[in-house]
Amino acid sequence: MNYLAHTWLARYSDDAILGGLLGDFVFGKSILEDWRPSVRVEIVRHRRIDRYTDDHPAVVAARALFGPLRRYSGIVLDVYFDHLLARDWQRWNDTSLDAFTSRVYRVLREHRDELPPRLHAIAPRMATHDWLGSYARRENVDGAVRGIATRLSRNGERLVECLAVLRANEADIDAAFEVFFPELIDATERLRIELASSSA
Repeated sequence: MNYLAHTWLARYSDDAILGGLLGDFVFGKSILEDWRPSVRVEIVRHRRIDRYTDDHPAVVAARALFGPLRRYSGIVLDVYFDHLLARDWQRWNDTSLDAFTSRVYRVLREHRDELPPRLHAIAPRMATHDWLGSYARRENVDGAVRGIATRLSRNGERLVECLAVLRANEADIDAAFEVFFPELIDATERLRIELASSSA
């Protein structure tokens, strides 16, 4: 899952939203000690969510659609799944997408001095260009993937090639999301309870 889904799954507190984002920017076990428990537990949950997503049969089947590009498909699916969440936002939420993304940007702004360098650098651009809200528009999936491709140290063109495969298989990938995402919601709630009890 990408930024929007991770923060949405962590929406029960501002510290959780921060941890939900940090999972993509801090690595290793020792770094966890740098964060207060309410943030640390969400970084761990982020990592477990990624593992659950990678192993889910519907996601495994969706990656298989990319054939020889399969190893790059995870990035494309993460961005596309954020699009599906944003596109059908009112199906999952009582509050608006704008209200939620504004909250995420506020959390980043209020904690900017704590952010690791890469997130510290992109947080203002994320808010200014409304990265999270922009996922609602299908054309921004391609733009986001092309932007990621430029930041890869190698094989960025292979990631861009995945976009044509995505277009050709959107119906099947949408169907995979319909199976996967409700199960992810249930799994992450169980994880939240488990991690909260183990850190108490």
